[in-house]
Amino acid sequence: MASADMREELNCSICLNIYTDPVTLRCGHNFCRLCIDRFLDTQAESGVYSCPDCREKFHKRPVVHRNLALRNIAERFLSVQSQWEDSGIFCSYCIHSPVPAAKSCLLCEASLCHDHLRVHSKSEEHILSDPTTAPGNKKCSIHKKPLMYYCTKDRSCICLSCCLNGDHRGHQVDLMNEASEKKKKKLHAVMESLKASKDKTDTRVKSLYEQRKQIPSKAEVLKRNVNDLFKDLKKHLDDLKKKVLNEVSRQENQNASSVAHLIQQLEIKKVELSKKIHHIEELCNMTDPLSVLQNPDSQYEDNDVKKDEENIPNPADVVDELDEGMISAMLHKGLSDIMTNVSKGFHTPWVSEILLDVHTASNNVHISGDQKTASWTQRSQGRQENPERFQSFKVLSSTKFSSGRHFWEVETNKQGDWRIGMAYASIERKGDHSNVGNNDKSWGLRWWCNQLSVRYDCKEINLSPKFLSRSVGIYLDYEGGRLSFYDMCSSPRHLHTYKARFTEPLHVVFAVWNNAWLKI
Repeated sequence: MASADMREELNCSICLNIYTDPVTLRCGHNFCRLCIDRFLDTQAESGVYSCPDCREKFHKRPVVHRNLALRNIAERFLSVQSQWEDSGIFCSYCIHSPVPAAKSCLLCEASLCHDHLRVHSKSEEHILSDPTTAPGNKKCSIHKKPLMYYCTKDRSCICLSCCLNGDHRGHQVDLMNEASEKKKKKLHAVMESLKASKDKTDTRVKSLYEQRKQIPSKAEVLKRNVNDLFKDLKKHLDDLKKKVLNEVSRQENQNASSVAHLIQQLEIKKVELSKKIHHIEELCNMTDPLSVLQNPDSQYEDNDVKKDEENIPNPADVVDELDEGMISAMLHKGLSDIMTNVSKGFHTPWVSEILLDVHTASNNVHISGDQKTASWTQRSQGRQENPERFQSFKVLSSTKFSSGRHFWEVETNKQGDWRIGMAYASIERKGDHSNVGNNDKSWGLRWWCNQLSVRYDCKEINLSPKFLSRSVGIYLDYEGGRLSFYDMCSSPRHLHTYKARFTEPLHVVFAVWNNAWLKI
């Protein structure tokens, strides 16, 4: 009721709503600024102004003054009123105007404002609760008595009769307030855990945002390096092309000069032969035998002609073919030098020498003489036992990696079963935990039953892409914590990438069985 009376005191007599930016006339009455301005505007034409409440007249338009104290009271009332009205529960006994309820009585099934609460019965039977639209919901559905206890066994709220004589007799019960506090305590613990989880998530999100910001700049640097690489590569290739073409031109000019010189020699020989032919024709046409026989140039023999032919150089002996062998050698040397120079200016993570460690190979794995190939065998290799040797199917490399970025290829067969990966030297040597991917010390790519999968710490993921080639590319970035596998078909395809923080040197690990083999 008091709140209803206060509301009436705070109502503007013009708009009948709570004051908005209240102002005061000289007579002491208050109005909304907008309301009184509009009212006075209607009196401007007559020139006679008056107060809407007391009708006091003013000879000129009255000056209004802001009432800051009244404005603060009105704003505070509106704020509290909004909170009350949000609940939508009003006093059951305030019939003239809706007044927000402060409490609800479970026995009376009524809601009470602050004024009615002061005169309400203080008996224990009249249990008060926060305002509710249905006080009956807080009564026992069986005994129609207020719910006062909480059964921890059945997790339900019960009345006194349920506790003494009903289905909950003998059960562990707590007062509802105590049970509520216990639950709140647990909820607070859960909430703190959720807040901690949220903080971690926020940290990760911020970290990802930072990483995302760095991606364009890193990509730009990489693009610039690649562009510089190809510019450099193009320059070297252009230089090599010029050098090789110059050599071809040199050979061309040399051979052309040899041919021209030979042609000149042969032309001279042709003239000499023509003269001899003409002279012999003249001798053949003579009718006087004595003249023919006594002529000194008539003693030509067939051998003389053969000697003339022998003196004529053979073009095949004088003119060489273009030396393609030299061109091939120049190209090979030039391209090798280009790759060496390019490698100095741009990182090419290629590993040329990885060897398998026979001392770690199990006796059912055969290691080739060059220590590059591991193949399954049914015949025991009879190697001496040592702590480093695997019990079955596996072998480590003697080569190990503790820094840098590296790339190599492994040739496989599609028969049998195999696993390729990286492992710490501390991996178990016996039992199921020694298998590649069955622990937290090895990361593997598995081929089994014509299906590719990856496995780490006993967690396996099947890979949907089909294995198109017989070669697997492996990329290791030790500091970056990345181990990637690629199907090295005509257009290499990414298969899977592990992300980890490596803490020990890594070795290549092979596992082969059932007629499988792997070759570095």
